Amino acid sequence: MYTYQIGHTLTLMNRLPDAGEPVLTLLTSEELAKISDLPGLEGVLHHTPPARDVRVCKAEVRRDCLCGTVLTPRTTREGAPIAFGYLLTGNQMVLCDDSGAVHTLLLRLAKEKRWQENGPGRLFYELLELLIFRDLHHLEELEDRLAQLEDQVLLGELEGFNPKITALRKETMGWFRYYSQLGDLASELEENENNFFSRGELRSFHMLESRLSRLRDEAQLLREYCLQVRELFQAEIDIRQNRIMKILTVVTTIFLPLTLVAGWYGMNFTGMPELTWKYGYPAVIGASALIVLVCLWVMKKKKFW
Repeated sequence: MYTYQIGHTLTLMNRLPDAGEPVLTLLTSEELAKISDLPGLEGVLHHTPPARDVRVCKAEVRRDCLCGTVLTPRTTREGAPIAFGYLLTGNQMVLCDDSGAVHTLLLRLAKEKRWQENGPGRLFYELLELLIFRDLHHLEELEDRLAQLEDQVLLGELEGFNPKITALRKETMGWFRYYSQLGDLASELEENENNFFSRGELRSFHMLESRLSRLRDEAQLLREYCLQVRELFQAEIDIRQNRIMKILTVVTTIFLPLTLVAGWYGMNFTGMPELTWKYGYPAVIGASALIVLVCLWVMKKKKFW
């Protein structure tokens, strides 16, 4: 467990916080389960959601606090999801994180000294901003991958397309859902029902909501792009099938008269003069070849192939 004093930067504390002092407490789900109360958080600490139970991004307004969870589509190097629970009061913030990613982000914030107001609201805003700092770049990378798939389809390289487009579709859907939920969270913070935040912090949450709205629109465009690429793939498959059917139709059309001739002379009636004619067999062969050539000429003239 870490306890930081919230000022123009974060300062690790080795003492109990004073009454009303802005404080951040960072702990894990196991530590949260063992602690019943913290100074200044008597009766409200139990509202902090443990990180292991995080499933969505949300904000819940309580009488004396504001709590909720944040779940991102990103993972750590070990593959653990970056997710945490949080609790906010007028002068304190509690974060419950099992992955260690939040602690890394906090250390980065402390090094950059990005905020001016000494309150948990501004710190929480900076934390959320840092979570989405490079998301637009990541969405552009997803768009590049979709463009590469589109080029492969146009070049006729269809092998392994379905697994790739399915993975991209699920990923873009995850990002869209993330921005939608995080935007609702920012909107709930902006409402400030408990009057925890200053006007400056409310403006910051409004800016965050606007940025999340733009990112959500970008993710929605990517979802539509996935559908367009998938439709292009299906259209290419249909074109290939049409080509095959066209070839089969041409072959069937050419050999249909020959089938008629074979059926005709296969009846073996006694009155058929060709059966006893010396040149009957070569004549049928020549007639068949002539029929094939005429059919090919007609197909070529009508541009059927």
